[in-house]
Amino acid sequence: MQKELATLSKKLAKAFNTNSLIAPLPSKFCKNTKNANLLRVASEKLIKSPVIGFKAGGTGKAMLKKWKEKEPFYASIFKKNLVKTNSKVKLSKNTFGIELEVFYFLKKNVLESKSKITEKNIGRYIDGMGPCIELVGYRQRKKGVSCLGDLTADFGCNVKFIIGKKQKYKKLKFNNLPTALFNKKSGQTVNGNTKAVYDSPLKSLVWLVNRARKDKVTINKNFYVFTGSTVGVVPILKKGLFEGQIKSLGTVKTTVR
Repeated sequence: MQKELATLSKKLAKAFNTNSLIAPLPSKFCKNTKNANLLRVASEKLIKSPVIGFKAGGTGKAMLKKWKEKEPFYASIFKKNLVKTNSKVKLSKNTFGIELEVFYFLKKNVLESKSKITEKNIGRYIDGMGPCIELVGYRQRKKGVSCLGDLTADFGCNVKFIIGKKQKYKKLKFNNLPTALFNKKSGQTVNGNTKAVYDSPLKSLVWLVNRARKDKVTINKNFYVFTGSTVGVVPILKKGLFEGQIKSLGTVKTTVR
């Protein structure tokens, strides 16, 4: 098991670093959530780019219930995968969709807090927030998602994050903010709501922080947390300009080439 884990993590990390694809992972590293997480952690340790934050994945409660999972997962986000709004991004070989979500920028000492983090006290650690577009896809030559481990094992399937303008944290109705993602070239429009994200992006944030603290995760600077899609995984029908809108948080844009 350990030898196979080491071999697979090297292959995944190389694919991540070189933007290439590998053969599908053995099912035992995907069907079993614990194994999937072990592979994720081992692979992340081999990435050359600095960690700048974390993402929550599998935050749709309907999917968690379908997969018989009790909670989402989280994965590290690396500097090479983060760009600002209006950036142009290249469609990778196995990108399977685009998402719209809320991001928060947190003070690093939140992970050192001796008290449990809650929705009531998390505000003191939030240094900013805004909208974000995420491109998602595998580092493997495979299609479809059949379980939470499919996403977990492959770095959370994060390909690129495009962040909108960061604004000061304020208490909004995070459990009910209308959202929309559209492509001007194709006319494709998908409407959503922040309540699709684990009931609330703020709740997703609190879950991730407490889970990371339990796992004794450390980071030496302020960091981003991406909380999960408000519109599900939207297929990219045509390349071109995508714009995401989240009420009270603003807009974020990217051109997919």
